[in-house]
Amino acid sequence: MPFGIHPGFLLVLLVIVLVIFGPGKLGDIGGAVGRGMREFRKESDKVLNDVKGESAESKPAATAVAAEPVPTSPAAATAPAAETAPTAPTAPVAKEAVKTETEKSA
Repeated sequence: MPFGIHPGFLLVLLVIVLVIFGPGKLGDIGGAVGRGMREFRKESDKVLNDVKGESAESKPAATAVAAEPVPTSPAAATAPAAETAPTAPTAPVAKEAVKTETEKSA
């Protein structure tokens, strides 16, 4: 049973609630409980979607783009630039884009 409640206890509880509130109010109480559960589920799903959306948006910002290409093999790391194979032309990088924040303030 849900939450470890014994079926006999659940039946006694249902009879007590029926005696206290009566059969007319029991339907209204059930509807109110159902609406409350539906609203709670909807709001909790909304919060979960917002949290998942924020974490997905923050991941691309956390990765930084390197200013210079990183060599992929040990031979490329030790070889002079003139002896390496030509690469695709790249756009010139502005001097301002490479400066750090402390260099910009100076």
